[in-house]
Amino acid sequence: MSKLEEYALIVGQSVIDELKLLAERLEGKVIQNINSTAVGGGVAEILHRMLPLLKELEVDARWDLIKGGETFFQVTKKFHNALHGQSEKITPKMFDAFMETSQQNIDEIDTYGDIVFVHDPQPIALIHKKKLEPEQKWIWRCHIDVSRPRPQVWNFLKKFIFDYDACVFSAPAFSQKLPVRQFLITPSIDPLSDKNKELPQGYIESVLEKYGITRDKPIITQISRFDYLKDPVGVIEAFLKVRKYNDCQLVLAGGTATDDPEAAQVLEEVRRAADGHSDIYILSIPPGSDLEINALQRASTIIVQKSIKEGFGLTVSEALWKARPVVASAVGGIPLQITHKYSGLLCHSIEGVAFGIKQLLNSPEYAKKLGENGREHVKQNFLLTRHLRDYLLVFLSLYDSQEIVYL
Repeated sequence: MSKLEEYALIVGQSVIDELKLLAERLEGKVIQNINSTAVGGGVAEILHRMLPLLKELEVDARWDLIKGGETFFQVTKKFHNALHGQSEKITPKMFDAFMETSQQNIDEIDTYGDIVFVHDPQPIALIHKKKLEPEQKWIWRCHIDVSRPRPQVWNFLKKFIFDYDACVFSAPAFSQKLPVRQFLITPSIDPLSDKNKELPQGYIESVLEKYGITRDKPIITQISRFDYLKDPVGVIEAFLKVRKYNDCQLVLAGGTATDDPEAAQVLEEVRRAADGHSDIYILSIPPGSDLEINALQRASTIIVQKSIKEGFGLTVSEALWKARPVVASAVGGIPLQITHKYSGLLCHSIEGVAFGIKQLLNSPEYAKKLGENGREHVKQNFLLTRHLRDYLLVFLSLYDSQEIVYL
């Protein structure tokens, strides 16, 4: 695991010194993170990288998981889609199933933190335990785009949110009218993690060889969980439009999360859509394969992120950090990362994705400049050290009183 001083080579020593000063003020406080899965997705990934650095700063940060069965995670997946604005049929029995599992977690989980930091809807009902320790501070961290949530689910969750001391959202557009304080904090990537660190060229070539991907034509790649909201089938449709004019190949690579029961179904649909096309590679990457993901991104000519809905879209930051030109949907937090025609290309449709890919394939110098601009933008805004600073400031500010804070 990387040490704080290693980040100074990237962000400067003054940033590290500031983190140390902020951390000193949290002496004696326990920060308890709670979410639903230890693997898969951006929440788990960020916590895996952030907690060791907090401990190095001598902040007592810990991490606990709720429990849930198949029914619970099927329901929370529907919640997830509905919060993104998708139409979902959610019955009273589903709400009952959510509360049944939530009550089991309320009974079994020890919420011992001075600050209890709850991530996303799955563990949200744990706030019922707050009355047992009124001195505790509770934060709900929403990693989802809730700019246009379905009222049925949002109204159900609000009765829990109202009891928190504060909420954290990823973008200004996601904030809601709530009677609790709101903090707006973008997620981050770790530039020294296996997924983002520099790699030897020989290793990159070995990963391409492992998956049978050739170097004789451009590689178009989307790295994402196999999720309907990432629209992998739409990526295939866009690629087939591009291939009529440019000889290239497509890589769709990603894994699954233990709290996402739809992933296997989506993966099967993607494989059917790619059937018969030898230049489309569908790669189900298991957990712990971050080096391979890194290599695939670095080997790519263009990286795509054609999300229908998105919380923030850290795969875009990952691609930009590697100075890859990116074509991405203008949804969720992606426009915070990409300024159109400066640090990437934004699009709104399958045809728009195809047009952007063709433009970059036909203008390699332009594509290179977009990648360079994107890397610098990530360096200034979306690295883990900035994220750490923002969270430390949130923890410290819980004893002040303001309504909404932009960090």
